[in-house]
Amino acid sequence: MTETGNAHESTGRPIDKVADIASDIGEYIRTQRSNAKISLRQLSKLAGVSNPYLSQIERGVRKPSAEILQQIAKGLRISAEALYVQAGILDLPRGGPVGDSIRADTELSERQKQVLLDVYESFRRENQAARSTKTTAAPAPEERPVSAATETETKE
Repeated sequence: MTETGNAHESTGRPIDKVADIASDIGEYIRTQRSNAKISLRQLSKLAGVSNPYLSQIERGVRKPSAEILQQIAKGLRISAEALYVQAGILDLPRGGPVGDSIRADTELSERQKQVLLDVYESFRRENQAARSTKTTAAPAPEERPVSAATETETKE
C-alpha cells in the first residue's frame, strides 16, 4: 500500500506501471466478456486458457503475453489489436477524430468498430488514390479569368 492507503495507486515506479497495465487489461477483458455475455469458464474454453489463469488476468494479478491476448481475442471475437493497444503492446492506431469516435463508442462491439474502421480506411485510401491520379494527370488548360470589366463588356 502507498502512504495514502490506496493499494492501486501508482508511485511511478516501473513495476507499478506494469501492475496498472495488468489491471487495466484485466478490466477490459472482463468488460468485453460481460458485453459478449460469456462466462469466465466459457471464455477459458474458447481461448484455450485455463480458468484460474484467465481469472488472474481479469483481476490484474497476471499480465498476459501477446500470444495469450491473441487467444483471448479469438475467444471474445474481437481484434487482437484492440487487446494489444489496451495492454500497451501497440500504440493507438491513427485515424483522426472519426477513428477515435468509432473506437470510443460504447454502443458498438469491437467487431462492429473494426468493420467501420476498415470501411472508413478503404474510403480514405480510395479518395487518396483518386487525388494522386488527378495530380499526376495532365493539367487541364487554364481558362482566362473573367474580370469585372470583361463581364460588363460582354453584356453590352
